[in-house]
Formats: sequence, structure tokens, C-alpha cells
Amino acid sequence: MLPWTDRAGRFSPLKTSVLVLAILPALYIAWRWQAGELGIRPIKEALHETGTLAIRFLIASLAVTPLRHVTGNTRLVLARRLIGLSALGWALAHLSLYIVEQAGDLAKVASEIWLRSYLTIGFVALVVLCVLGATSFDGAIRALGAERWRRIHLAAHAAAVLGLAHHLIQSRLDVTPALVLCGLYLGLLLIRGLVKARIALTVPVLIGVTLVAGLATVGAEIAWYASVRRVPWALMAMAQFDIEAGIRPVWGVIAAGLGLVVARIATGGGRVGKQPARASRATSS
Repeated sequence: MLPWTDRAGRFSPLKTSVLVLAILPALYIAWRWQAGELGIRPIKEALHETGTLAIRFLIASLAVTPLRHVTGNTRLVLARRLIGLSALGWALAHLSLYIVEQAGDLAKVASEIWLRSYLTIGFVALVVLCVLGATSFDGAIRALGAERWRRIHLAAHAAAVLGLAHHLIQSRLDVTPALVLCGLYLGLLLIRGLVKARIALTVPVLIGVTLVAGLATVGAEIAWYASVRRVPWALMAMAQFDIEAGIRPVWGVIAAGLGLVVARIATGGGRVGKQPARASRATSS
């Protein structure tokens, strides 16, 4: 099965779109590097961008199942494996650029990973992704058995938590992108919990999920700046509604939540139920 075909060997516009979206950032980064638009430390900038892309694709892969339940579109799972493998590819590119930044000194790379907690966290997330990638194919499913394979691939959530922690810690100055991803991931977890509890994903329920994830994002941002940057919590609370202070992470989370509401209305989805057996083989949940 080719990356742009479905299980029957037919051309898949959905998978082709994912493949294009996975490759285009590499071309864009290469073009910016060649044009001198990555600043005076292009390797460092490319390192950050590849890491961000890795965690974005990982969260996107975990969003497939919730999106399927919101829209009722079971074909979305066809792209899940490819999205997950794209996350692995970008994570490996991230590590490769870090090795290049350290002048290829593998001993120093290993030492830095061992001594710096956020690097250790990121490396463990990469190891988990490598295990998931190595077992994401049909042969592994047959060898492991469907239930054991499913349990193993639940580790994608561990990789996501570790990846988000790594992203948040290394962001330091601007944690907005990392907090948006954290809020989105929380929203996805809430939807998965509702599906497991067999609660219909109606528009009011999705609005509630959006509000909970948004409030949690606000709390996380206030706590972060209060503890790390010593910014008074009241000041950060007021900044949530101050456009001049910049668009806060909560608005990115709310925008995504409202997008789900629109998708629910447009598709009339919101089905609750188990994923079809053939579709579940596409990749991790």
C-alpha cells in the first residue's frame, strides 16, 4: 500500500493531502534556509521548527478519533497512520539537527540528553514514537494481536504528554504555541472521555468542552508566567482580553473548539460507538 492509496490500492485524496502537508514544511524550511531567512543561527531555528512540527503532527494523529466521532466520518482513520509516521519523521529530523548543532559529537549529545531534563523528556518521547512507528504496520498487528497492539499504541498519549512538556519547557520566552497545543490536547481527551461514557457529542456538549479546555489553558498560562517569569497572576488574567498584549493561547483553543462545533453542525455527526475493525488497523488511537 502506497502512502497515497487506500487499502484497496485506490488513489486517496485524503492521504495524498496529508502527505503533501507533511512534506511542504520541509521544502519551506529549506527555502528559508537558502534565502537566509532563518536568522544568524539557521540550524537552531530549523531545530525549533522541526520540533514544533513533530508535536503538531502527533496531536493531529490523536485528533483523528475524536474528529471521527464529531463528524461521523469513518474514513478519517485512513490518514491516521500517515499522520503518526509524519510526526515520527519530524521528530527524527529534530534529533538529527540537534546532532548537527553539536558538530556531530554523539558523546556530547548523549551527555546533554542525560543531564538536561527537558532533553531527557524529549528523547523518551522520541523513543516511544520509534516503537509506535516500528509497530504501525499490518504485519506487526498480526504478530502482536489486535488487543496487545491497541494497548501498545495507547503509548501515543504518553509520547504526546512528554512531547508537550518538552515543547513547553524549551519554549521559555514564548510559550503561546505550546500552550495552545496543550489546550487542544486536553479538549481531545475530554471528547474521548465523553465517547467512552457514551455521551452524545451535541453542539452544547462541544461548546462545554471548548469552554473547559479554554479555561484550563488560561489557568496554565497564568500559572506558568507566575511561577517562571514572576508575573502577577492578576496582570496575566487581565492580559487575556488585552489585544495589545498579544493574542493569548486561550483564543487559539476556542477557535479550534468552535471549528469542531461548525463541523458537527455541517456534517450532522456526533456518532458514538466503537470504531470499525478494519478502520482500527490504520494506526494508533
